[in-house]
Amino acid sequence: MNEQQYDKLLNIQTAGFQYGFPKLAKYHRYEPTPYSGLEQLFETYEMPLNARFLDIGCGKGRVPIYIYNRFRIPVIGIEMDQKFFAEAEHNAEQYLKKIKKKKAPIQFLNIIAETYEIKKQDNVFFFFNPFSIHVFREFINLLFKSFKLYPRTIDIILYYPSPDYMHFLLEEKMLECYLNIKLRHEKNENERIVVFRLMNE
Repeated sequence: MNEQQYDKLLNIQTAGFQYGFPKLAKYHRYEPTPYSGLEQLFETYEMPLNARFLDIGCGKGRVPIYIYNRFRIPVIGIEMDQKFFAEAEHNAEQYLKKIKKKKAPIQFLNIIAETYEIKKQDNVFFFFNPFSIHVFREFINLLFKSFKLYPRTIDIILYYPSPDYMHFLLEEKMLECYLNIKLRHEKNENERIVVFRLMNE
């Protein structure tokens, strides 16, 4: 299926180019994660037990809705842009109509990532280069603090990881580079998905 066909299957609208640029330089322009990449990720990757999935910089909500539809696990999308957030909420409503449910554990938050209070149930974090390395480092340090308070298996999924993100995470001794998935039909070495895992000794 192509992007438009997948959107139609889920009864959402996330395909096509995105408008506008963030007002702050440390936050990057949004573009949707290709469905084909998500399909390839889950050919290899299995989420930890009792997974709760967070998409950091979720845009119009494609990834959380896809994840819920596929796995029926709680999902959260964090989006700083008010317009994208409103579209994500609308897409969730349209998806629920499609599956004939009034409610589901699909939640969107209109906040900047660094202000999110990481819960002990949160254990899978998805990033498609949503912001600068400085913000990313700040968020990951909050994640480490949460892990020390509530030890558990935590996965950090990077889609098309930036060299800055990779360098930072590879330097962290607490993390294991768990999976490195080269995306089919891609030539650039950054066009891959990398999963880092944080877990008890």
